[in-house]
Amino acid sequence: MNIKVFQLKIEPADVTYNEQNIKSWFNKHMQQNTDVVVLPEMWNNGYALSQLDILADTNLNRSYEFIKKLALQYNVDIVAGSVSNKRNGQVYNTAFTVLKDGTLVNVYDKVHLVPMLNEPAYLAPGEAVPEPYKLSNGVQSTQIICYDLRFPELLRYPAAEGCEIAFYVAQWPQARLKHWQSLIQARAIENDMYVVGCNACGDDGNTQYAGHSMVVNPNGEILEEVSGTEKCITLSLDLDKVRQQRSAIPVFENRRKALYK
Repeated sequence: MNIKVFQLKIEPADVTYNEQNIKSWFNKHMQQNTDVVVLPEMWNNGYALSQLDILADTNLNRSYEFIKKLALQYNVDIVAGSVSNKRNGQVYNTAFTVLKDGTLVNVYDKVHLVPMLNEPAYLAPGEAVPEPYKLSNGVQSTQIICYDLRFPELLRYPAAEGCEIAFYVAQWPQARLKHWQSLIQARAIENDMYVVGCNACGDDGNTQYAGHSMVVNPNGEILEEVSGTEKCITLSLDLDKVRQQRSAIPVFENRRKALYK
């Protein structure tokens, strides 16, 4: 499976610029054999938290139509990062995925809000765990957001249900880069699966974002990791490695759920 990870600098409160930047990246980097493109967290308005009540998308209307057009134009599945998204009078950090035929196949609201960025003052937390879903090629996947990376129990459920890839989309800060790197590897190792981390980069005036988007195989080995500037990862994943790793280290067969508290 061929993937591309777009590590972008997100401009706060400027959805038009961010959309144009994403379109230019598709125009520059896309290849016919690409199966999946991954975008970072909160790509529409960034962390302009105090303005999101006005600026946020509504029910994914704008964001979905924008991503759907790209998916159809380039015939590619898009793990569409996440966006600020208003629903029932509250703003959520909503991740979603669109298949190459335009189908909206996954929607997930960030469950754990970041107290260090004062997210709980501006965003509502999601109330449902990330679910497994199938990409166009049938690969079982799941999509999780940034701070959720610190909560391993979130990925355990979709992994146990057969997911082969977890996509973590983020605007993770430079100050905690080592945590990002170590936790991405840990999630891959403990679940015998690929983990793709797509982070933002650059400085928005309040936070320096780390970049260092990365892809880790089921054995915890980093297949590719980029630096802290705008970069594109292009990589081919061998999904047989998931089956082989789960056969060699059968953690899901060996779980003793009856004993766990």
